[in-house]
Amino acid sequence: MDKNTEEIPHIEVLVADASHEKYVDTILDTIREAAKKRGTGIAERTHEYVATKMKESKAVIALHGDVFAGFSYIETWGNKEYVTTSGLIVHPDYQGYGLAKRIKDYTFTLARVRWPEAKIFSLTSGDAVMKMNTQLGYYPVSFQQLTDDEAFWRGCEGCTNFPILQMKQRKFCICTGMLYDPKKHKGEPTPIEVFQDVIKVLTKRGVM
Repeated sequence: MDKNTEEIPHIEVLVADASHEKYVDTILDTIREAAKKRGTGIAERTHEYVATKMKESKAVIALHGDVFAGFSYIETWGNKEYVTTSGLIVHPDYQGYGLAKRIKDYTFTLARVRWPEAKIFSLTSGDAVMKMNTQLGYYPVSFQQLTDDEAFWRGCEGCTNFPILQMKQRKFCICTGMLYDPKKHKGEPTPIEVFQDVIKVLTKRGVM
């Protein structure tokens, strides 16, 4: 349950840029600690990888003033036919404020605005992420319905569950595959304010 609305601090959610690289190490440490706490696997990402996502306007960051509160990023696969929203994390100090959903709305919208024809997919073992995905229109699928881009699957090599993925010949693993197919939906499931903000930022940066 969310904390009392009167307690909610002002947290800004925005499309990250190069100026936010100073938060990358904190982001990676927070992701690792969360994985340890859950006892689940994690696909390791380097400082350079995450910093590049920021520079390419492919990441979303949440800040409480100048303090890191949350993060996620997107990436394209299979000649931009597929997009993933990945690495969703909320710092423990800012959990319980509905921030994960706000970040998810931004990454989902960022993907929809930049590649409106692409299918968006997610691999997750977290109940909260599955619930958010379902609310946005994702549905569970087999791994065979996800991208066959080898670069994506190599990203799983840093996960502790990678041997299971190999053993099952990449047909399934601990994570659940979920897919959003834009051809099966009309309208957008995220707030219009988020779309307007994302479009404004990307236009200003010359991305669109």
